Amino acid sequence: MSSFLLFLAVIPVVLILLYVYSKDRNKEPTKLLVKLFFFGIVSCFLTVAISEIMETIFPIFKSEPEDLNFFQAIIAVFIGIALVEEFSKWLMAYLIGYKSEELDEIYDSIVYAVFVSLGFACFENLLYLFDYQSVAVGVVRGIVSVPGHACYGLYMGYFLSMAKLYSKKGRPEKEKLYLVLSVVVPTILHGIYDFCLMANMSILVLVFFLFVVLLFTFSVRRLNILSKDLTRLVIKNKYCRNCGLPVKAEFCSNCGTRQE
Repeated sequence: MSSFLLFLAVIPVVLILLYVYSKDRNKEPTKLLVKLFFFGIVSCFLTVAISEIMETIFPIFKSEPEDLNFFQAIIAVFIGIALVEEFSKWLMAYLIGYKSEELDEIYDSIVYAVFVSLGFACFENLLYLFDYQSVAVGVVRGIVSVPGHACYGLYMGYFLSMAKLYSKKGRPEKEKLYLVLSVVVPTILHGIYDFCLMANMSILVLVFFLFVVLLFTFSVRRLNILSKDLTRLVIKNKYCRNCGLPVKAEFCSNCGTRQE
């Protein structure tokens, strides 16, 4: 691979990471972020392993989407590709980011999930460019594919933070709901993206471009909102197990419930 192709593979990842990192008012430890990025790369290998197992058990996942009927293609793309990739990334974000003591604000987990997602995207980019040896492929992936992974990571991180928030509030049912959403929402977004490209239907090309514009626009807007101090929800606070409001003493000043 030429040095220019290597540059094309890496530069969009670096630029997006710097942008997301710059929005964090209380910076996360560099060591933790490097670890998350590295395990994003590891998630690529986990994706391959899970895919191999699924293809052995379910032959449908061996087929190209264009060789399948509409509903089979949906299953192949949304489960065989999108779910496998997003679950692999989610597992790393959950084990390293969600479990970290550094996670004390909503925006933190967004940073964590984006670093994992772009570790995955960076390695995937290198593989594509090594295979195709094409500047055009590098440019297109840098403009569309890499930002797409960042967007999936943004929503994954947001729902992971909400899950952590509700776990602190003693609401396990809400925590479970948001943990599920932290996998399902990125999978749906990723699945729509891939299905539009792979279904071999001309109408979906228009849908794809519209979807990408909307996804990127709403994601940047969401990122900017969540990164502002006035909109941050602090996870490290203690919350009343009855009414869910922050408490600073043995008894909740709002409802009077004694805290355990």
